[in-house]
Amino acid sequence: MPLSNNHDIHCWPKLQPAPGLDPKLEQQIEQQLNALSLEQKVAQMIQPEIRFISEQQMQQYGFGSYLNGGGSYPNNDKHAKPEDWLEVADRYYHAAIASDAGIPTMWGTDAVHGHNNVIGATIFPHNIGLGACHHPELIQAIGQATAKEVLATGIEWLFAPTVAVVRDNRWGRTYESYSESPELVRRYAKAMVEGIQGVAADVEGDFFNAEKCIACAKHFIGDGGTEHGIDQGNNLSDEQALYHLHGQGYASAIEAGVQTIMASFNCWHGDKLHGHQYLLTEVLKQRMGFDGLIVGDWNGHAQVPGCRNDSCAAVINAGVDIIMVPQHWQGLFDNTVEQVRNGEIELARIDDAVRRILRVKYRAGVMDAPPPSKRPLAAKQELIGDESHRAIARQAVRESLVLLKDNDHLLPIQPRQHVLITGNAANDIARQCGGWSVTWQGTDNSNDDFPGATAIGAGLAEAIGAQQGTSELSTDGSFQRRPDLAVVVFGEIPYAEGVGDIEHIEYDYQHKDDLKLLQSLKSQGIPVVAVFVTGRPLWINKELNAADAFVVAWLPGSEGAGVADVLVADAAGRIRYDFQGKLSFSWPRTDDQLVLNREDSHYDPLFEYGFGLSYQEHDRTLAPLPEQNSLPYPKPSADLLIFHRVPGENMHLQLESAQQQELVVSSTQQLGEVLAIHTVDWQVQEDALGLQWFGGQQAAFAIAGHARNLTTFADNDAELVFMIRVVEQPSEPLLLTMTAPNDQVTKAVDIKAMLSGDGQWQQLKVALSSLSQAGFSWTQVTNKFVLSCAGKAHIELADIRLCPPAT
Repeated sequence: MPLSNNHDIHCWPKLQPAPGLDPKLEQQIEQQLNALSLEQKVAQMIQPEIRFISEQQMQQYGFGSYLNGGGSYPNNDKHAKPEDWLEVADRYYHAAIASDAGIPTMWGTDAVHGHNNVIGATIFPHNIGLGACHHPELIQAIGQATAKEVLATGIEWLFAPTVAVVRDNRWGRTYESYSESPELVRRYAKAMVEGIQGVAADVEGDFFNAEKCIACAKHFIGDGGTEHGIDQGNNLSDEQALYHLHGQGYASAIEAGVQTIMASFNCWHGDKLHGHQYLLTEVLKQRMGFDGLIVGDWNGHAQVPGCRNDSCAAVINAGVDIIMVPQHWQGLFDNTVEQVRNGEIELARIDDAVRRILRVKYRAGVMDAPPPSKRPLAAKQELIGDESHRAIARQAVRESLVLLKDNDHLLPIQPRQHVLITGNAANDIARQCGGWSVTWQGTDNSNDDFPGATAIGAGLAEAIGAQQGTSELSTDGSFQRRPDLAVVVFGEIPYAEGVGDIEHIEYDYQHKDDLKLLQSLKSQGIPVVAVFVTGRPLWINKELNAADAFVVAWLPGSEGAGVADVLVADAAGRIRYDFQGKLSFSWPRTDDQLVLNREDSHYDPLFEYGFGLSYQEHDRTLAPLPEQNSLPYPKPSADLLIFHRVPGENMHLQLESAQQQELVVSSTQQLGEVLAIHTVDWQVQEDALGLQWFGGQQAAFAIAGHARNLTTFADNDAELVFMIRVVEQPSEPLLLTMTAPNDQVTKAVDIKAMLSGDGQWQQLKVALSSLSQAGFSWTQVTNKFVLSCAGKAHIELADIRLCPPAT
């Protein structure tokens, strides 16, 4: 195949992928490949999602793999037990074996910081915290523990590690990166792959033994270097930088024997990676010698020009071997078969893809494995949240903590003191776990969703009690007894891709509630220790000034007690564990340092890469910092955001009927036999909601939350503005309302007549004045958006907001 124009293939290394091709195995693969029909081959390349494929369909088509997305669970049950996961794995295994091809399928999952979709699993610190450990052997141990928990639920393939090298911390996936340093990412990628899969050089022993599963390096390539840190954006690095900055993790992963690599959503100089034949085929497969398989990301193929969710020859031709197509797999299967028959896709490309898929399955032992429930680790359900795994996670928490200041040697907390433990993250396990924790965005979780886990505040209270101290917990800084010192645990609300992108690097620049709490305690003469829970370095000069000691805890996961291990002395006042964490990202000095990396020509951070104090350093003082802003901040939007990818602030989704009401806690959920909800794609992955009414009785979908005074909106002719698409026209009126306490309801507006029948997205605007009626008070609106129907209907909703009239 000729090299592409305007590229320099010599930028990329020639590698020796482990374990190397086995001639005997390759002969076996060719024999099996030649026995497959075109339809059977294409089925190996299709990866549906568990919500959208039945066992009967798996048996009919024999798909090569399937996945569960973030926030997707067996039987749509967020609280599914490990044995429920295992039962689903068994069912799909038997269905695939019973297909005409008879090839075992494999299940892929986003286990990005432990088996994070499963209730009760060990949640390790996110990668940014692991980067601060600078400890590759610990990373390997985490990979080993994660693989065991994944295998205990019957899953063979985990979509990790992320080997992005982040250059702009405004990116909402910064916490998924180990470091701004490609060298550290290179070391960690090898360690994590070997932890998950085993050491490739030990083919007869460690490599893919019964305690290992398939790893996936992602996202190839350049996702951490997009302009302005925009998720799925455009990377403008030259080709040298694309490899030397963004390719190091892939090089070491390939040399370590990684079997799968995931294509990225982003562009390189305007061209989508999913359709980039030069990078996927000429560079990755041919030059770098990668002999495993390339899997696409969630409907990533549909973002390539000329493609749709159900049709994309270009991505297959470019080199993607497995298409992740959660819902529209039927159309993609049919169209791909037709595209091969009409010559749009060469059969040789299909054969190359299936050859790679079979190679991975044979190497990983999938082809010869018994049903998931009969595998060695399946009988050990206690591996989920195993104490030894939690001990590894707790060690990682300890080693990831970075001490930025400790004026007057306030730390470690000495015995027999009374300590106030406060802040929005002190008793919030969901916040300390961050995104990709039980749910995709890490939202809609409570402490009860993390059995066996320890909140940071609870860990502190236990450690303080063990050294004859006392403590009290409050979220707002109030106390019954004046404390000797206060520990304020605060930080970012959980987020994942897309939702986590920010425009500015100042922490909480709009509200500053945490700063006010720190300053309030300081003004009362109470010494303050700040513990910052964050997925990225942010400009925090004001918060640093308001605290006497400041610790960065990153997103520590389920083992919050690891924080107290370092912060609290023993009963004799001695240090139990010292600070070991060193920054793997540079920390900004000013709020206009939007891009800050140690190779910068004018590198001037507040805390440089590798910074981190310890108890062994006598001078741990930080002088007062300048607090003035360098950048103008935009005025907050006048719109009230009700739903944009996720519910608005202090809002949640719920389903209602005359008999029951349910909080929506899963990406797919059904209220009896009357109403179902599931996430769908509008502009990006799962940024919209699908609602289906089955008829027979009135049922409603509501976006509810804290009471909100909407008088200003009502008095100024504001409109409810939202995107909607009709899948099935309503058979009865589709009523839009709002509600307030004491069963107050606005006038209902039937939007049925406003709906387009062409199946396309449309924007609707409904004036609040049309909802007003006598007696309704706009001062305490709880349900900001309610749609109800007594008949059948199927619609999709996105981007719901309350907008003042345009000026």
